[in-house]
Amino acid sequence: MFLSWKTMSKSLKKIVEESREKNQPEVDMCDRGISSMLDVPGLFTLSHITQLVLSHNKLTTVPANIADLRNIEVLNFFNNQIEELPTQISSLQKLKHLNLGMNRLNTLPRGFGSLPALEVLDLTYNNLNENSLPGNFFYLTTLRALYLSDNDFEILPPDIGKLTKLQILSLRDNDLISLPKEIGELTQLKELHIQGNRLTVLPPELVFMADTCRQTLNLQRRTMTSQRRSAVNPWQPRTNKCLTSASVLHQLHCFCLCPQYFYTFLIMYKKAGIRVKCNLLCVML
Repeated sequence: MFLSWKTMSKSLKKIVEESREKNQPEVDMCDRGISSMLDVPGLFTLSHITQLVLSHNKLTTVPANIADLRNIEVLNFFNNQIEELPTQISSLQKLKHLNLGMNRLNTLPRGFGSLPALEVLDLTYNNLNENSLPGNFFYLTTLRALYLSDNDFEILPPDIGKLTKLQILSLRDNDLISLPKEIGELTQLKELHIQGNRLTVLPPELVFMADTCRQTLNLQRRTMTSQRRSAVNPWQPRTNKCLTSASVLHQLHCFCLCPQYFYTFLIMYKKAGIRVKCNLLCVML
């Protein structure tokens, strides 16, 4: 085992040295069995790099030294075992894309919302809820895509309306029972994924979705449980059943639903006196 890690360490050292000598902006250390970033010789001396991939490793923390990577634009920590982040991560002024999906986060550090350039944030498959978000989280006004799927949110904070540049918002497989009216302030939203929750009504504010945009509202029932959840009947209780605000959906270009909903929604449309437009695509999922 020692020899194996010694060999791996040499390999990682070589990657670091090549990046430094050739001034390579991208460093890929995916699936290298790394349990600590501090075990990678010279990693934090690479202040020139703009992209660092550490997905599919065994990381449990991110050290404060992450702040030394001052030119980083893309950080990929997907599929590790990270339980916490340092406050220093908020000092990465050029960070645009942060992937923390499939980790063990149950909170985000104070000041996390101070990332001025962040455009894509993936927090899918963690243990987060509405109380996990720091007070300035919704100061991330540059966000274009926010992925919060497969967490434990029961409430989506009204401050979501401050993220006015959002084009993609994924909230699938949480415990949401309603959406705030402030979601109507997301006028650039193109995709809203809310399947696998406990929603019973959609806010009328969803009518903001312009007829000229190719909007997607994804409502299909849960078809599988996340790896970290106990096995439950996928139809109960997280089924988004009895969605009563069908009348607000008439401007959507793409409406995704499972076969079990198809005839139900046709009936709801008829009762609401709404004529299904030719631009409304019912996708069977």
